[in-house]
Amino acid sequence: MKNKYEEIGGTYREENGYLVPDIEFPKQKEIGKWGLLHLGWLKRFRIARYNELLMSGELNEYLYNVNEEAQERFESLIVDLTESHGLTEELKAADQMKWTQLANYVVKAAKEIVESEVIFK
Repeated sequence: MKNKYEEIGGTYREENGYLVPDIEFPKQKEIGKWGLLHLGWLKRFRIARYNELLMSGELNEYLYNVNEEAQERFESLIVDLTESHGLTEELKAADQMKWTQLANYVVKAAKEIVESEVIFK
């Protein structure tokens, strides 16, 4: 007698004396730090949108796209802010403390901009 799983075409394999269903889950994309940050924000402040994405199976793809958009924006901001604040190798050679201070400022500013424009919108 077949059970429901076998009736719909399911198969089993034996592992350590147990029959385990042969189930393959779809490959999930890695969502990265920006995607995880947005996920936390969705769960806390946009629970209906989170549930909609989760139930439709689109959550992982959505978070992956948010992560990609945020990373691209972050990288372009780093380049723009580096140029606009005069963060050069000459400055690094002449005054390492000032260069480090400016570099930290650029990264922090870029992170805040990305968070406000992409992550927490």
